Amino acid sequence: MRPGPLNTIADVDGLRVGHATHEGARTGATVLLGAAGLVAGVHVMGGAPGTRETDLLAPDRLVERVDALVLSGGSAFGLAAADGAMAALSEAGRGFEVAGTRVPIVPAAILFDLRGGGARADYRDLGRRALAAASGEVAMGSVGAGAGAVAGRLKGGIGSASAVLEDGTSVGALVAANPVGGTCCPETGRFWAAPFEEGDEFGGMGAPDRAAVETKAALPGAATTIAIVATDAALTKAQATRMATVAHDGLARAIIPAHTPFDGDLVFAASTEARPAPDAAGLALLGHAGAVCLARAVARAVWLARAWPGDAVPAWPARFAQARQNRTVKIT
Repeated sequence: MRPGPLNTIADVDGLRVGHATHEGARTGATVLLGAAGLVAGVHVMGGAPGTRETDLLAPDRLVERVDALVLSGGSAFGLAAADGAMAALSEAGRGFEVAGTRVPIVPAAILFDLRGGGARADYRDLGRRALAAASGEVAMGSVGAGAGAVAGRLKGGIGSASAVLEDGTSVGALVAANPVGGTCCPETGRFWAAPFEEGDEFGGMGAPDRAAVETKAALPGAATTIAIVATDAALTKAQATRMATVAHDGLARAIIPAHTPFDGDLVFAASTEARPAPDAAGLALLGHAGAVCLARAVARAVWLARAWPGDAVPAWPARFAQARQNRTVKIT
């Protein structure tokens, strides 16, 4: 595997990403849009998920494709972001036709970021604006659904990464990282995902010497990492569900601890169907590639996040500035 030219989920041809950020409330929404409908699956491993229209992604459900996927801040309030994206898609003629009305299918997942006042944000408007902003340029860090994210005791955010397989198949990941668990060693700042790093995409700090656990104060439903892995290989809904399931390994590689009762960890998987379908071995490779991309995306989210003015939670550069200058120093 090697990273695609953009090293984001937009390396999967036909995918675009848009963010809308409410700076006053330190929250936002992120939309993944396909040029055509997407085959999608989902798998939830966290103990406190917040979702919309995920049941229809089960392999035995009628709907075969979705029009977009939404990640949002705002806890349960943020589910309204899908309303805005859905309305805009319907106005654009997207969705299946029922009795003369276009009905877009827009599954969504949310994370908790209400400490910044996110309950007062208009998530319907954020969803509409995120859809309108969708492009091949994927902004990362403290934007969109990751604007108010906190990863352990550091700022979290939006991250993305990609891989191109030997046969030319593309795989990408997009994540809003807001876990209870930490993403790096609390002593050195070295990321748990370091063994999978490509170049210096999150600092080139090297792997930690040991796994030291650090978490933020955990309240029920007050965390969650939500993500999307995507590929241009043609997948069935059952195969997309399997890819989403395996991709959770990426969260476990990048976050310690992961999948806690306080997190609503969820991974969507999406296929643009632009390339041939994989065999069983190929599906296993896609799952592995999705997990690796997702681990890298989590680290990139924290690496690129920045603190808001007056924010009590530091960003990685502020806490580990010396480690960035000297990659072998130990911070105490």
